[in-house]
Amino acid sequence: MNPPSSSTSPAKGSIIRVAIVDDDERIRGNFARIVDGFPGCQCSGEFPSGKEALAGIHENPPDVILMDINMPDMNGIECARLLKDAHPGTEIVMLTVYQDTDSVFQSLAAGASGYLLKRADRKELLNAIKQVHSGGSPMTSHIARKVVQAFRAPAARPEAEPDTEKLSPREHEVLALLAEGYLYKEISDSLNLSYETVHNYIRRVYEKLRVRSRGQAVAKYFSQKRSPGDPPGKP
Repeated sequence: MNPPSSSTSPAKGSIIRVAIVDDDERIRGNFARIVDGFPGCQCSGEFPSGKEALAGIHENPPDVILMDINMPDMNGIECARLLKDAHPGTEIVMLTVYQDTDSVFQSLAAGASGYLLKRADRKELLNAIKQVHSGGSPMTSHIARKVVQAFRAPAARPEAEPDTEKLSPREHEVLALLAEGYLYKEISDSLNLSYETVHNYIRRVYEKLRVRSRGQAVAKYFSQKRSPGDPPGKP
């Protein structure tokens, strides 16, 4: 494992700190060098296994994690679940050789916010990092539809109050904008709220909906929406 730099970290929000988790040393090193070459990004750590990632990332949580799905001992899906539980503010993008629908879906269900093919070029990698850091979810529409369909499955206890009913009017507004594809900054501008306030609302929405990622929150929003024409609550 290559430990994070011992130099003083930049002010929060000025640099996107990215950790790489991949058992292939060559791939891990290539991603680290590319990330360090992006303006506004910094590789904060490289980890060859899920177990080492759990130990190192707990000590120095990054903003974004690029996580290999297929690793020995502990796969990326389980590692993502454990890291997301411990660090809900850290965004996870899964790395995969090809679009394995089932594995990608399991990763999103575990708390990842999107996925990226390992053959992606520099522009695609930078866009994915910026998108997930801004509240987006880099994934294909095919994968997004699978997530939505999963949450539309019959509930075990249909008589229970829908989770979305637990949201405040403002939280409904924030969730509705998330569902429309707005990024955090765009939600901030639309509702005249600070960026940090939007983050706090989204954190509470995740807690009340019992989800770990934007994709899961949006899927639950659509699955529990009373009718397509229903507007979100008013402040």
